[in-house]
Amino acid sequence: MNCLRRRLLAALVALAATQGSAMAADPPRVVHGSADAYAADGVALAWGVLRGASEAATVVVVRIVADPAAFAFLSVVGRDPFTAREQPLLARAPVAGSVELRVPRAHFADFPRTELRFDGPAAAPGASATALVVYYAGVPDTTPEFIAADKLDAYLADRLARVRATAGGPPR
Repeated sequence: MNCLRRRLLAALVALAATQGSAMAADPPRVVHGSADAYAADGVALAWGVLRGASEAATVVVVRIVADPAAFAFLSVVGRDPFTAREQPLLARAPVAGSVELRVPRAHFADFPRTELRFDGPAAAPGASATALVVYYAGVPDTTPEFIAADKLDAYLADRLARVRATAGGPPR
């Protein structure tokens, strides 16, 4: 009888531990980005297109700025919403100020959904603890196109400054 009690107690402790760890991880906040810029506490991003000599050489550029105190890691994937296939666009990496994602525009035909996944500061290097997902269904309609890289660069810097100002100034 004593052995049975110990087994039952051990099973209850194990169950409580798994329930506690499952409840400890909050689900990520999921936000649908719709315009060519987005800002919230600790993160800002802006989209632009750099036209190439051909459609195959045209590149979509997303400049992402995140506060490492709010988001320790960033990863970006392209998804096909019909098959659920994913293609990594940016491997999970520590946030270090500004990141520029460059993707051929043709990519969006096969993987129209883009998910920017921000992990919170408590995330360990080997484990994902996604706190925020900003997703887009294709390239935003409001995304401007440029033929000169310097014009795109100036636009992205200005657009990020403006969207940060309207969102209360995150991140620096």
